[in-house]
Amino acid sequence: MQMSPITKRNIARIIPFGLIWLVFGMTFMFVEYAAMGGFDNVATTAIRVSPQILVFASIAVTMLGLLIGAIEMIWLNRALSKHSFTVKIIYKLLFYALFLFTIILITFPIAASMEMKVGVFDARVWEKYVDYLTSITNLSTFVQMGVSLFACLFYAEISENIGQNVLFNFFTGKYHKPTEEERIFMFLDMKSSTAIAEKLGHIKYFELLKAYYDTMSNAIVKHEGEVYQYIGDEIVVSWEYKKGIRNNNCIKCFFAMKADLEAKAEALKNAFGVTPSFKAGLHYGMVTTGEIGALKKEIIFTGDVLNTTARIQALCNNLEVDNLISDELIDQLSCHNEFEIKKLGLHELRGRKGSVDIATVISPTATM
Repeated sequence: MQMSPITKRNIARIIPFGLIWLVFGMTFMFVEYAAMGGFDNVATTAIRVSPQILVFASIAVTMLGLLIGAIEMIWLNRALSKHSFTVKIIYKLLFYALFLFTIILITFPIAASMEMKVGVFDARVWEKYVDYLTSITNLSTFVQMGVSLFACLFYAEISENIGQNVLFNFFTGKYHKPTEEERIFMFLDMKSSTAIAEKLGHIKYFELLKAYYDTMSNAIVKHEGEVYQYIGDEIVVSWEYKKGIRNNNCIKCFFAMKADLEAKAEALKNAFGVTPSFKAGLHYGMVTTGEIGALKKEIIFTGDVLNTTARIQALCNNLEVDNLISDELIDQLSCHNEFEIKKLGLHELRGRKGSVDIATVISPTATM
């Protein structure tokens, strides 16, 4: 059974948490080993490390990291999304302090029973546990866990702000040197955005944009797209060529976003007094991709395909359609059995020499 893109994305977001906890855990253990001159000199309240306990500890900290990653990425971050940064930090500190105490309550007796080679409910195990709770060893453990937790939360914030794929590419140096690659682009622009902004005012309009972007994000992930840029009320979505043409992802993404926005239309109308809609242009071609910037690093795409896609999208109003796609991209897809393609012929694009054959894609559930 093939995993969905959303499941793949969640797994890819969670795995680094496990790796961070494993690396920090092993680092702290090595530092303690070096400082004490071996594990034979550990405090009586601590667990003496044996090969068996080392394996258990490695598995335990990795699983703990993965569990924290799942909590943070799938539930907690979203649950606190409407709160201020300060309130988020306070709630997270309280939650994770209780969470980590519970983890220690579970794992310490298991490790102690392994060290003493007795059952986990043996009285000696729990005597050691009580001594541990009132010792500096317990404080040391909390400090170590706190550092690991801070590293994870820092990673989560950076990842959410610049995008996980972008962060991964920075770490791997994939685009440290400019690279040529084939990509599909979709430029989406909110219809009548100026009039909506004037009606709502700056603050309310900004809140609408947040709700608008949130509503459409699931469709982008589901169809393997990447948000390249948010430019005011415009979203630039990009695909690696193979991902974009696979299952007609780039076209299906447009209609999935449209359906999700229509499903939220009533809620948006009640909250903001408007029901936003959008138009889109799609095209593909070669781009040069690389890191750029002295004061602020970014991974950017350059090439004629971006200008062409933007110009194609700009024709939507004149042609009274909500999507336009270049014939070049249509020829790469296998969408004729799923969607009706209406050819619109050659059109000149502003600021570009020559004309481009374009078409509009009609959903099979739509009426002509």
